[in-house]
Amino acid sequence: MLKTINNEWLSNIRGDVLSGIVVALALIPEAIAFSTIAGVDPKVGLYASFCIAVIIAFVGGRPGMISAATAAMALLMVDLVKDHGLQYLLAATILTGVLQIIAGYLRLGELMRFVSRSVVTGFVNALAILIFMAQLPELTDVTWHVYAMTAAGLGIIYLFPLLPKVGKVLPSPLVCIIVLTVFAYFINLDVRTVGDLGELPTTLPIFLWPDVPMTLETLWIILPYSASMAVVGLLESLMTATIVDELTDTTSNRNRECRGQGIANIGAGLIGGMAGCAMIGQSIINVKSGGRARLSTLTAGVVLLIMVLVLDEVLVQIPMAALVAVMIMVSIGTFSWESVVNLRKHPLSTNVVMVVTVVVVVATHNLAFGVFAGVLLAALFFANKVGHFMLVTSTLDEASRTRTYTVVGQVFFSSSEKFMASFDFKEALDHVVIDLSRAHFWDITAVGALDKAVIKFRREGAEVQVLGLNEASATIVDRFGVHDKPEAVDQLMGH
Repeated sequence: MLKTINNEWLSNIRGDVLSGIVVALALIPEAIAFSTIAGVDPKVGLYASFCIAVIIAFVGGRPGMISAATAAMALLMVDLVKDHGLQYLLAATILTGVLQIIAGYLRLGELMRFVSRSVVTGFVNALAILIFMAQLPELTDVTWHVYAMTAAGLGIIYLFPLLPKVGKVLPSPLVCIIVLTVFAYFINLDVRTVGDLGELPTTLPIFLWPDVPMTLETLWIILPYSASMAVVGLLESLMTATIVDELTDTTSNRNRECRGQGIANIGAGLIGGMAGCAMIGQSIINVKSGGRARLSTLTAGVVLLIMVLVLDEVLVQIPMAALVAVMIMVSIGTFSWESVVNLRKHPLSTNVVMVVTVVVVVATHNLAFGVFAGVLLAALFFANKVGHFMLVTSTLDEASRTRTYTVVGQVFFSSSEKFMASFDFKEALDHVVIDLSRAHFWDITAVGALDKAVIKFRREGAEVQVLGLNEASATIVDRFGVHDKPEAVDQLMGH
């Protein structure tokens, strides 16, 4: 117990606190922007980000990962807020949390095993592109001062760590924000600031049960939105956890993360916040700034609320150019540049999966669509590839007029046609032996192919013997096969 607390909370105090402050600063404009996307007051996103970050620090399955209000979730709320209002959004947020907790107990986090490396790479690259694209409005139709400050911010971020001693003590993104804020304030530059995004809340959040009728009609209204948010939220959170695992060379508890995200969203809904999930951009900022343990996530949430309530007059002075520089750094660091080089080395199928994932995510701005498309393509390519690894050879004993077919490999829906095409049903034979000792039957399509092969040989007058089925294959063949059941064969043949 004490060892766990030390590892997950106290092993990196200075790095976690500093990185948490950086993340808190980056969360403020994004929470306000995401609230605007969803069509709600800025405090809804800010309260949600505070609550989700604090709760997930204790109950999440991935130390050092940042969860808060996100664009992916905000996009799913637009129609609900427009048609039914904020109270229904709060109810949908609570239901989203309930569904995510159920998913955690059903161990759906294990489904991440089916997401291939190429899909994860495509997801990362698409997210990097979306993060960069999200900064473009702040760089469009602006004065040259904004470009100069953004360039200066990037210079501080990348050059400050090169300074001896001090460069390793303070996170360069935090230095960037402080320096540019002080410079813009004293020079009195006319640039867009955090204060221009919307009014910050002035009071602590309070317990707020959604003011909606507790009826089935309400449930049917919010259920489609809650289901969508639960799926997208878990998908983005688990993908982010996978990426942070790789960055920190550690492991995470995916099912606990599902339950943790659910608990955090319920908490957000009960204090007037919107649903959220893990944020890959902020998580990478946290890791790059030195954050590793749960303390960094807790610090981000607590500092966010303190800044909003106590330092609001300072926060509104932060130039957006400083935060744009930080987010551009995140997009550059997030993008897998190695994947571009590997386009010439990796198989075509791997490249297609990665590119399709990127294109779908960027085109739809929906991470779930891109990941689903990538997983589907990867599965089809895998099935096609494995289907080609099946081989059928044969030998003929002319004395007994017996041909032995030896099947090697995997027989399933993709290879069943090749399996059938390997037999010569018109050859005049007395006996046919189908040796399956080096084969494996996976599904009812494969079983159906075996049935058809046996029945066709019997119709040509040959005696058929099936040998060597392994235990797993024998189980599915015994259950669904009909070639050794006369009454079923009659039905299959149309009697």
